[in-house]
Amino acid sequence: MEISYQSEKNVNQTVPDISERKSDHINLALQSQTLVNESDNRFYYEPMMSGFPENKLKQIPFAGKNLNVPMWVSSMTGGHLLSGTINRNLAMACKEFGMGMGLGSCRMLLEEDTYFNDFDVRRIIGDDFPLFANLGIAQVEEMIENNETDKIRRLIDRLKADGLIIHVNPLQEWVQPEGNMIYHAPADTIEKLLEKVDFHLIVKEVGQGFGPKSIRRLLQLPLAAIEFGAFGGTNFSKVEMHRSLIHRKELYQPFVNIGVTAEEMVDLINKMVLDGEKFACNQLIISGGIKNYLDGFYLTEKSVLPAIYAQASAFLKYSQGEYSDLQQFVTAQIEGYRMAKSFLTLKVLGR
Repeated sequence: MEISYQSEKNVNQTVPDISERKSDHINLALQSQTLVNESDNRFYYEPMMSGFPENKLKQIPFAGKNLNVPMWVSSMTGGHLLSGTINRNLAMACKEFGMGMGLGSCRMLLEEDTYFNDFDVRRIIGDDFPLFANLGIAQVEEMIENNETDKIRRLIDRLKADGLIIHVNPLQEWVQPEGNMIYHAPADTIEKLLEKVDFHLIVKEVGQGFGPKSIRRLLQLPLAAIEFGAFGGTNFSKVEMHRSLIHRKELYQPFVNIGVTAEEMVDLINKMVLDGEKFACNQLIISGGIKNYLDGFYLTEKSVLPAIYAQASAFLKYSQGEYSDLQQFVTAQIEGYRMAKSFLTLKVLGR
């Protein structure tokens, strides 16, 4: 099935007469000069090769369900005054536009229900699109050590989630004043959990990204997807650094500036695949520094493995108030992606 979207171009737009339009051209011409050094050198613009497309995008298989657009709502927040509003708005957008959604950390739901309603959005997003719960690697490690992985199953069942996102955040835990200890290699912990559960797992970083050894190990596991959480976007280790005392800030500052960008991670994975390596995981969620639809289009088109892209801060910005603000933002992002798909090719691919 294909889903249609109404472009804003055709809705309630008053068309000026020709003389008014020509007057605009004259008045705005000097304000509309472009500079070569401001060009986006990632793309070739190919105006001869496509007409205006229909307002349709093909569905994308993901974790046993389908997405209507190649966009994912990345895990953000939970247990905060605005979390209920944010999650409900995001879930409505996922329902309307056919996106998948990762909840923020559900750790507090393991013990008590004060904030359960902030996370309980399956009835809003509906059954057709993927919804994932979220726990940190430290909590997963602890539950495995204590033979309490049944708590994760109960969490998944109560939220009616399709699976679990594990956020791997050792640097954040180290820097955080209240951080938890991580005693084992996260890859080993995830492998143990895979042996115990029958639901989908996604693994993500939280602002530093993954280097080649970590990427290779994750791709070897039967995960539903890897989410980059790459360097260049919101960095939760840096968030925690700013919460530290001044002498601790000075200690951590050099380290939180280390990471792997989303494009570097795409390049690393592409090389592994093109070198003939075979992997159990073949789905990527590219996140970290994705500012707009052009970034998302560029990296998903560049990826050899199937990939969608995710944003966190932009969705967060538009999800804290009226739903119409978020609705307008997502509509614009989808229209921009359709324009890119129609008129742009990647220089790096030569096609």
